[in-house]
Amino acid sequence: MSTEIQEMPEQGEIVLATVTKVMDHGAYVTLDEYDEIQGFLHISEIAPGWIRSINRFVKENEKKVLLVKKVNARRGDIDLSLKQISKEQKKHKLKEVKKYEKGKTLLQNVQEKAHLSDKEIENLEDDIYSNFDSVYDAFIEIGRNGIDSIKNLKLSKKTASVIEEICSKIKLPSVEIRGIMEITNNQSNGIEIIKKILLDVLKKDPSIKITYLGAPKYRIAITSDNFKSAEKTLKPILQEVQQNIEKKKGEFKFTREDSRKTREN
Repeated sequence: MSTEIQEMPEQGEIVLATVTKVMDHGAYVTLDEYDEIQGFLHISEIAPGWIRSINRFVKENEKKVLLVKKVNARRGDIDLSLKQISKEQKKHKLKEVKKYEKGKTLLQNVQEKAHLSDKEIENLEDDIYSNFDSVYDAFIEIGRNGIDSIKNLKLSKKTASVIEEICSKIKLPSVEIRGIMEITNNQSNGIEIIKKILLDVLKKDPSIKITYLGAPKYRIAITSDNFKSAEKTLKPILQEVQQNIEKKKGEFKFTREDSRKTREN
């Protein structure tokens, strides 16, 4: 007779859990990523200071991002903390879970359309994780760079074709950084000078968008895969515009606006 060993989280790990029972001294939860094994969130680990009503912080069936404080594998006890989770950790965990769920759905679509067995889809998932951090990341890579970006996985033609078709329909996530350029030139042909300089910039890169807001303001926006590449594109453009405006005896000023994600699947 064989006994299956239950996988347990590690101390210090951040987990997603569902609150199952709330009591005066704490709450019981099940860990979503560990076959719903049970953990305990003591009232002292829910929030700093004295807690008048525990229900202000945790409610039954609510999802919570928690820190694993202590694990006793022999007894099966898992002690958790809510108050030690930062906003950034919570945000990162929820994003990670969301990506996992998206990847799961994408694999289900591949299995149905390519008529793969459970074992075949499991092997495909293992191969993807040996090359990417997540299934979702792999599909985004294919969406941007084509099926050849995972050619080392040695997929069958049918499976590759199905994945390529699915990836072609994914709305790729992107980011936008933007700001206001204040440009003036008091020469008689100043407007024409400004217009030519800005049009020359637009011709160089389709990711650039410039909108006239009313003299002397123009909004410039750069769309890219990530903030780092967007910043890399923006910096030389601003330098070029400023240099060319000042060469023509004009004035230039740039004010940054809030950056944002333009699409999220």
